[in-house]
Amino acid sequence: MHSVVSSPLSITNSITSQAWRWRAASADARDSGLDEKDILTQLLLSRGCPPDQLAAYRAPSIRSFMPDPSIFHDMDSAAARIADAVAANETVTIFGDYDVDGATSAALLIRLLHGLGLTASAYIPDRLMEGYGPSGEALVALGATGSTLIVTVDCGAQAFEALAQAKDAGIDVIVVDHHKCATMLPRAFAIVNPNRLDEAPEAAAHGHLAAVGVAFLLGAAIIRTLRARSFFSVREEPKLLELLDIVALGTVADVAQLKGLNRAFVAQGLKVMATRKNIGLNALIEASRLNRSPLCSDLGFALGPRINAGGRVGKSDLGVRLLTTHDAHEAREIAQELDRLNGERRTIEAAVQQSADERVVGQGNRAVALVSGHGWHPGVIGIVAGRLKERLGRPAIVIAVDEDGIGKGSGRSIAGVDLGAAVLAAKDEGLLVAGGGHAMAAGITVMADQIDALAEFLDARLSADVARASKSRALLLDVLVAPGGITPSLVETLERVGPYGMGWPAPRIAAGPVRVIKADVVGSDHVRAIMAGDDGKSLKTVAFRSRDTPLGQAILGAPSDRRLWIAGRAKIDDWGGRGQVELHIDDAAWAD
Repeated sequence: MHSVVSSPLSITNSITSQAWRWRAASADARDSGLDEKDILTQLLLSRGCPPDQLAAYRAPSIRSFMPDPSIFHDMDSAAARIADAVAANETVTIFGDYDVDGATSAALLIRLLHGLGLTASAYIPDRLMEGYGPSGEALVALGATGSTLIVTVDCGAQAFEALAQAKDAGIDVIVVDHHKCATMLPRAFAIVNPNRLDEAPEAAAHGHLAAVGVAFLLGAAIIRTLRARSFFSVREEPKLLELLDIVALGTVADVAQLKGLNRAFVAQGLKVMATRKNIGLNALIEASRLNRSPLCSDLGFALGPRINAGGRVGKSDLGVRLLTTHDAHEAREIAQELDRLNGERRTIEAAVQQSADERVVGQGNRAVALVSGHGWHPGVIGIVAGRLKERLGRPAIVIAVDEDGIGKGSGRSIAGVDLGAAVLAAKDEGLLVAGGGHAMAAGITVMADQIDALAEFLDARLSADVARASKSRALLLDVLVAPGGITPSLVETLERVGPYGMGWPAPRIAAGPVRVIKADVVGSDHVRAIMAGDDGKSLKTVAFRSRDTPLGQAILGAPSDRRLWIAGRAKIDDWGGRGQVELHIDDAAWAD
């Protein structure tokens, strides 16, 4: 068993200007009497695992973490209404957002309803022509074509006017969402959202779920309702757990915190995905050129972006069509089209990123980096905002302004700064046409002449929070080893505490001291290096998107007589079946 090495490091100002600290377990965990020298136990405790739940967290299962769906407001009434629709064979439409969470949420309900004998259709709005969320015109039009029940997924929590129009038209609308709610709720048949302000603590504790996770809980409630009505006395009950591959994809791609139930969703969902039973997902895996069973990171960096590409730069319904098709030929065609669109998205993204980088330079020390540009493609602004946030260490909002002077913006935040709440406050101040989100991400619609006022408002509202978050900013470490200790065996051991993602960070390894033997730039701006330690062992490293950063320049220009401490995440590079270990460097500090 690997054990944690005590640290001789005392780094207060690294090359990226931050201190290095050891990720600590809570006081309760430290007083539990558990053996923290066991690296797996330490990793679990330092990520917030309660000492009495170590067994459940080591092997996360749905049974261990699944709540009673009835704890959520409107869950039972929503399930009963959908059960009625199934029994009466009503015309049902699932209205989804155009991102991965929306596509997977819609696909889950469509596949579940199909298993119950009801053919439901999907409606995904066009990002450019219709924008985010349900419009009254779209809902009324769906009702006019026969839909007696519409279920919105990953949207609707702030759609007051649209839902009021649907209500007045006699259309039942169920909202399944996870975005922040206002004090008042829209007029809908039911609103199932763990982030309702009137939820009890037990339900609110699940506010980290992605919309697809909420949809899964609704699915469980629907099956339970139909079971109580003896619906399955004459037909087979759908296997809801077989849809966990879709739940895992939406959860990871939406950057939901991988704690509690989400950990079980992803851990079990990856197992389902490995069976390749979903024809569409299988085609997407092949189009992504993965020659093994997908890992958690693949959901966020390979599969998710391709699903997203449809809503960003292509046809908004491609993702849900792929995830619900039973035709292998159609699945291959859609997956190939999504792969092509993802390449197109990268090109567009690079151009917007360059412009955004240039415009943020003159902003000084604003709490929120807010940049806008006429003609920027709104399909990539969320990605660009995320990159700015990572590089600057503060929240970022990127706004694409169209020819009518209407700006569509997307924001990303840092830990400790609730961007979603600030956006709702800006909306209440009359600065936004529309807006919503959650703590770590938000979307807005703003008139071009209000952008400067919005920037001032966010700076005033969030400056104290950003200052506190920045002051406590540090690189958190889990393991210290000599370069030769970064082996496939160590990586495999660390993976046993996965899946890793938002809220459950992958272990960060510190290694050194090392000398840079060889360094160069690969791709457009990645710095690759071979480093060697005092133990005579060499290590392959990569610092992504770092060529023009202090970290990248330090590695490229490191003198042969100076040594570095390095810190990052160890990965097994399985390209070509080599199975070599490399360290993805996050930071470095001079040792000499």
